[in-house]
Amino acid sequence: MTIHALTSTALRVSKTTFFVVVSSGSKYAEYLGGSSTFSGLVIGIPTVISGMTLVPLVRSDGGEYKFALHLCCAAAVLGSVLYALAYRAHFLYLILIGRIVMGVSFAQFLYTKRYCSDPRIVGVRRRTTLAGWLVVGQSAGFTVGPFLGGVLYKVGFGNSIFNGYTSPGWIMAVVWLIFWAVVTVLFEDVPRRDSNPLSLADRRPFSIQEQAPPPRRSSSEGMDTQAAFLPLNPTHSSPPPQPADTSEDAPTRISPRQWAVTATMCWFAMTCFFVLGAWESNIPIFSARAFGASPFVAGNLIALGGVCTFPFMFANVVLARRVQDRIILAVGCALGLLGLLVTVAVVTTGRTTFGSLFASWFLVALGFNLASTVTLSLLSKQMPHSWNGKISLFIQYSNFSGRVSGAVWGGAGVEVGMPSYVGLQLALLGTGGLMFMTLWKEMKTKTG
Repeated sequence: MTIHALTSTALRVSKTTFFVVVSSGSKYAEYLGGSSTFSGLVIGIPTVISGMTLVPLVRSDGGEYKFALHLCCAAAVLGSVLYALAYRAHFLYLILIGRIVMGVSFAQFLYTKRYCSDPRIVGVRRRTTLAGWLVVGQSAGFTVGPFLGGVLYKVGFGNSIFNGYTSPGWIMAVVWLIFWAVVTVLFEDVPRRDSNPLSLADRRPFSIQEQAPPPRRSSSEGMDTQAAFLPLNPTHSSPPPQPADTSEDAPTRISPRQWAVTATMCWFAMTCFFVLGAWESNIPIFSARAFGASPFVAGNLIALGGVCTFPFMFANVVLARRVQDRIILAVGCALGLLGLLVTVAVVTTGRTTFGSLFASWFLVALGFNLASTVTLSLLSKQMPHSWNGKISLFIQYSNFSGRVSGAVWGGAGVEVGMPSYVGLQLALLGTGGLMFMTLWKEMKTKTG
């Protein structure tokens, strides 16, 4: 499978699973005796579990992807089934248990991002473009997920197995089984790090040396050359020396400026997913309180905002080849800031309408999805190749911390008050803006 097709599809399925419960999750929790804050926890808890899963999983994967891919698929199927069975069992915490098991599958978020910045298969000038494709898949997931959840809510409650609350779990279990079968057949993994294989480029110089006759040299020069290639122990053959790869193996000192840029990108990764997670969990609750909207209507509102961002996301994939990452980050944050300011103006004047809510959500979704495309790609272009695994973890943990705290904050948004709800998001974005302006020159990278 091509890189962008695999990663975009994997992220699309994962995000759909993550967000399919957004529309009806609060109603499901309330039916079983939970609160709106509990529903926010149900949405956000998988990211906590993913964070706990990442370190042992990364330590055991040997730099490969296939084992993690199979584990994530298995966890997604099992978690979806458990989520669906909570209605029949009439057990509130089975929803939470199902989402906890699903959390293991969401470790795949790290692997899709790492795959798109892996120097073994992706060049520097393709990383932002592939990150753009990732966000297209991400946008599709958070568009299809709430819409599908809202549509399935209309199924009704004719039986205790497949109904408006449980159908998202059953449907996503089937989708994951199909995806699992496809990647089992088509996915080609990269070599393990500890296998230390010689690449084609590494092999070619040695084959040339072995086949081509050496040029005539003086006797002393010839002795020196032969001595350099003689084994230390003549009774045992030794493998040919491998060329040093300074970009991968040599220890590289990270400058304070690089650490500062890393901290800034982690802050923006956290902020983007905090805001997106807060809005996605808050819209069904706020719209139900303000307009009496059903989960179906709330899901359509979230989905429509995501659909409207698609043309801009595809444009970003094309423009990423000619626009620097820091420019994309600045434009995305500016659009997101505009959406938050519109929200503040609307809620403080008490003139909230479906139109104003949609406009704010569209700007927020577009801006922060756009900004999230460059957090890892920018770092991967500045840090040594050997740091790709570390910075992938840094960014993913930042994403996770923002996602879970944002989901809980969004669930409590109506209770704490909408001005305070939006005010915290503005404070996080403002802090990132100060860091961004301070390090503007240090964040210059290659395009693409």
